[in-house]
Amino acid sequence: MGAQHCGINGIGAVTGYGWGREALWDGLVGGEVAARPIGGHGPDRDQAAWVANVPDGGDELDGPSRFARAMRAAAREAIIDAEGRGWRPGRRVGLLHAAVLGDLELWRNFYATRGADVPVRDYLSLMPSTPVSTFMQEFGFHGPAMNVSATCASGNAGLLSAKAWLDADVVDDVVFVATDLSSTPETVLHFSRLGVAITDAEPLQACRPFQEGSRGFIMGEGSVGMVLSKRSPNPYARVLGGAMSHDAHHVTSVDPNLTQLVRCFSEALANAGAEPSQVRYLNAHGPGTRQCDRAEAAVFEKLLPTDAELYSVKPLVGHCMGAASAAEISATALGYDRGLIPAPPKVAPGHPKLLDGPTAPADGLTLKSSLGLGGHNSAVVLAPPA
Repeated sequence: MGAQHCGINGIGAVTGYGWGREALWDGLVGGEVAARPIGGHGPDRDQAAWVANVPDGGDELDGPSRFARAMRAAAREAIIDAEGRGWRPGRRVGLLHAAVLGDLELWRNFYATRGADVPVRDYLSLMPSTPVSTFMQEFGFHGPAMNVSATCASGNAGLLSAKAWLDADVVDDVVFVATDLSSTPETVLHFSRLGVAITDAEPLQACRPFQEGSRGFIMGEGSVGMVLSKRSPNPYARVLGGAMSHDAHHVTSVDPNLTQLVRCFSEALANAGAEPSQVRYLNAHGPGTRQCDRAEAAVFEKLLPTDAELYSVKPLVGHCMGAASAAEISATALGYDRGLIPAPPKVAPGHPKLLDGPTAPADGLTLKSSLGLGGHNSAVVLAPPA
């Protein structure tokens, strides 16, 4: 089963760069940071903090909040993109939505502003099933539809779930979308208190994955959609396989012995029918925190060949939490299609295999890792379209 593959046929994105796939691509290849100083998000609640929030926009008919509008816009853009590349939906199109904290803005308004007294229709808009249901109605899709959640590894978890559906012949195609617009002042405050979110410095100075002086990550938001199918006339990239594991160690910290992380990487390659020697790039989780960067660098050096290289786009797009790996997979897929890996520039001494700015890709596979808060490990193996 691991030797089978599915294609990423269409991509849609809403990120801190703006609404649309091209805004994401242009921001990454241009080395621009998506974050900007936003008032009221800092640790003392009065100062400005660097955050890559999704700007207002979208279609009001898609829902009452940025979350609902971003989810449907990203998924819709992916479908339109896939159709433009020759994909046609089969009889059974499923939908997988990766989300963690859900629509925080609507829930805050429900409790804090409206005193939990709203019309039934407004209450239903709070339910995680509602964006999924309304999207299936719009396109007349009748495959299975559900949400998936694995903290910051949710994007990889959703992609692997979509491939499992395709491998099991549960569906003909899957629309996969990961949405996280949770960088509210309250969330930013508490991740700052945890010591991992940096709010008081420009992103490239604060978040330097695999480089000296990195202090953590800049929080970001996003919704990223993909159309996955084995009937792929012109895919951006192929998903060969992957794996997940859990440390069962600590609510925040990575298990220092790295046993389960190594197993996850190894099983991902085995599931994909690939040898470590075939991997050319690690598109790392790379949040810029000391423990995560050390862990991934150690596994990279242990398992992958000496000519492999690594990168993380989090200094540019921000840490999009539950949508992080979906945004980062899109960077790899678009990079395969356009002949450029959109790596950030180096700003300090660091790992000798770290890419320095946009780079023409060499032959080989990409291993995309994502580590979720609480011990979630995940890895997906991606290949060029042919």
